[in-house]
Amino acid sequence: MPRLHLNIDHVATLRQARRESFPDPIAWALAAERAGAQGITCHLRGDRRHIQDEDVKRLRAEIGTLLNLECSLAPEMVAIARDSGAEAFCLVPENRTEVTTEGGLDVRAELGRLSDVVPALSETGGLVSLFIDPDLDQLDAAREAGAPFVELHTGSYALATGAEREAELARLVAATAHARSIGLRVNAGHGLDLGNVGPVAAIEGVEELNIGFAIVARAVFVGVDEAVREMLAAMS
Repeated sequence: MPRLHLNIDHVATLRQARRESFPDPIAWALAAERAGAQGITCHLRGDRRHIQDEDVKRLRAEIGTLLNLECSLAPEMVAIARDSGAEAFCLVPENRTEVTTEGGLDVRAELGRLSDVVPALSETGGLVSLFIDPDLDQLDAAREAGAPFVELHTGSYALATGAEREAELARLVAATAHARSIGLRVNAGHGLDLGNVGPVAAIEGVEELNIGFAIVARAVFVGVDEAVREMLAAMS
């Protein structure tokens, strides 16, 4: 079964709605770890709409599992990532008008910048992944970029139904197999919830699932412990 890494951005979103000091996303992350989460993910955006710089520092100081920092290719974000102490970095596209990340990074178009950014992050000792759609050309480009990991964008799968969902799942299976055949390791995430996570968790070769909103939303009703445990059960 893949590892569950919990994205805490939406806890920070709730806090920032009132610019309060609570709910504290770091305290929430610690509770998630106690419930079985095997890593914590956060996305420090350029507009600081949820996670703040101080959150990243506190996370690295306080959590006991791996910290995965999502960031754009912007020089400011790369510099912060290099100094963050995170053990993993996921490079993502970023559009300030989007509600959430809407698609994968166009690695082929960004090979120039990635040729600088991937080594700059790798030399800190952190593992670098590229958040991409399950597209074979993008996977080949990711290999050219030198990142050891890709994170497959599961948003299209999550939004689809019926035969279309089966087709999107087949794309994820094929992309995972291709990635592994060219030496890439594979994570996945975006839009996964209790009702759709099982088939993705069952894909051979997927090492980690990054899930945030569905767990945070469920925790409003049942608490963080139960929400994490329910997701782990659905993954298995």
